[in-house]
Amino acid sequence: MGRKNKADVGIITFHCADNYGAMLQAYGLKKYLCDSGINTDIVRYEPPFMAGRHWWIPYIPIGNIQKQLRLARSGWKSHRRMGKDFFRLRNHMKAFRKQYLIDGKQKKIFFRRQLRGLSYRYYIVGSDQIWNPGITCGLRAVYFGAFENEKKERVIAYAASLGSAALPEEYRQQFSELLKGIHAISAREEAALSYIRQCCGKNVTAVLDPVFLLGKECWEAIEKLPDRQGYILVHMTEREPKIIDYAKKLSQDRNLPVIELRTNTGGVSEETFEIEYTAGPAEFLGYIHKADYIITNSFHMTAFSIIYEKKFLVFLHSSLGARIRNILTLHGMERRLYEEDTIPDIDGAVNWNEVKQKTVKNRKQSEKFLLENL
Repeated sequence: MGRKNKADVGIITFHCADNYGAMLQAYGLKKYLCDSGINTDIVRYEPPFMAGRHWWIPYIPIGNIQKQLRLARSGWKSHRRMGKDFFRLRNHMKAFRKQYLIDGKQKKIFFRRQLRGLSYRYYIVGSDQIWNPGITCGLRAVYFGAFENEKKERVIAYAASLGSAALPEEYRQQFSELLKGIHAISAREEAALSYIRQCCGKNVTAVLDPVFLLGKECWEAIEKLPDRQGYILVHMTEREPKIIDYAKKLSQDRNLPVIELRTNTGGVSEETFEIEYTAGPAEFLGYIHKADYIITNSFHMTAFSIIYEKKFLVFLHSSLGARIRNILTLHGMERRLYEEDTIPDIDGAVNWNEVKQKTVKNRKQSEKFLLENL
């Protein structure tokens, strides 16, 4: 259905989510494969249960109809508070998606049955939390490559994430069944390897998030720098009072303003913070590039703090902390993690040559997995 694609590989991921990490990991994987001589597209699978949460009146099919209406109302009120910034944000997200991720000649695919007409030989599912039922509103067969298609030869899971070390028991049987159709499996978190192996009885490889497949110069090539400098950058994927308190103190000590990147009006506005609601992925990278300090509990903000060699401090997300801890450990940067009994020195010296060597070492396994299975 749609245009006859010339690419051999189709990536199925969360490219349609207005989320920095989702869009940048999608770009990282596509860019790496294309640069490796492998014709690759991102499949325009944009189901309402994923894309709908970013609509003016959000569609989030979680729970009964009453809960869905509450979520829609809450999201709509947040968007109204953003005003024109809501549309500026959406435009920045769409602009990045159109320029770097999708082929506009392809038709959007909303439903599983529409995948039958695609002509890719290989499908990569991942990365991101494609196997987290809390995000995908239950486990979805498409994110396991489980759909009818005569030309499909092979399905590969790259850096797939559950969002935790294991799924709730109620999903175990379905998860095991869906994994059977995947020819090669890799996961983003070491902590999940054992559980996935138990469920599928296959070898499972730990690989890096796709953003690490590209060097700093590749990211600088697509960034949009802000028209300012001299600031502390904050980005939270969940509200964390300790981050707010730490950022305020650092602001006072260094006499620097705090800019917080958000994609909604959730949480309490801080009088001492400047809130930036309109940044897309390119602007996100630009703000990281020019920041003096970064404070976050976001996995991808952590990843890019490492790639851009920034002074940063990381707080663990309450439920998604395993992947943050894992990526810091892989790079020998455990001292960047804020713990109850240990508050790191954000100005502490870092041997960035050693860090880059660890990235290169871990990247080799990721590249080997991809290229051998394609």
